[in-house]
Amino acid sequence: MPYRLPTQSDFPHSIHLTITLPPPTSPQLTNILILLHGLGDTSASFTTLGRQLALPETTCISLQAPTPLPFELGGFHWGDDIQFDQGTGSMEFDTGFTKTIKIIKEDIIEKGLVSKCGYKHREIMFLGFGQGAMAAIAAATSMTEELGGIISIGGPIPASCKHAKGLTTPILVLGGSSNTLITRTALTNVKASFQNVEYHKWSKAGDSMPQSREEMLPIMRFFARRLKSRKGVPEGSVEIS
Repeated sequence: MPYRLPTQSDFPHSIHLTITLPPPTSPQLTNILILLHGLGDTSASFTTLGRQLALPETTCISLQAPTPLPFELGGFHWGDDIQFDQGTGSMEFDTGFTKTIKIIKEDIIEKGLVSKCGYKHREIMFLGFGQGAMAAIAAATSMTEELGGIISIGGPIPASCKHAKGLTTPILVLGGSSNTLITRTALTNVKASFQNVEYHKWSKAGDSMPQSREEMLPIMRFFARRLKSRKGVPEGSVEIS
């Protein structure tokens, strides 16, 4: 089946997403990059990210989490439930991803990108932030096929997915030097399930999105290795705010 560009009609109307087409100079459509925002955000910020990246031969799909936050807090979340930490009062990231896995694996990948648009699993990549990164990892653990790769910014493997072993999808995990969810234990857990895990520790505190060329460089290098391209992927100076 030949490639064709995905459209909104390839996916259920209940799923909110934005499709950003590759630059018009791209000679061939060979990659899909699925962008998953963090807890309490919307797809709008990662739609902007897809445009900023402007990766050659790559269509970006910014997917919005399925469930709105309660109490008119605004934004959406990827989990099966909402739980609050009793000590800090902050929302828990890891509350199960059953609904999200179904959406990503079945509705987006299998029924949409593979069956309707002709993409192979190896040509589909993820970039996720926080809980969105956990959602991407959870979806990958439910699949036997090797995906193009996962870039996880501050997202450990969910507790419910640690049973998965020997997965071949490559993962780049990024986190801060302190105040981070990417602890030594979290990294060990990811490596126990995935065979190919690369870790990059930023010098800054926390797991915020990259905001400089130096912070962005390991991500662009991962793209250069994993995205299929006739021209090659530049290690450009993309900065994300």
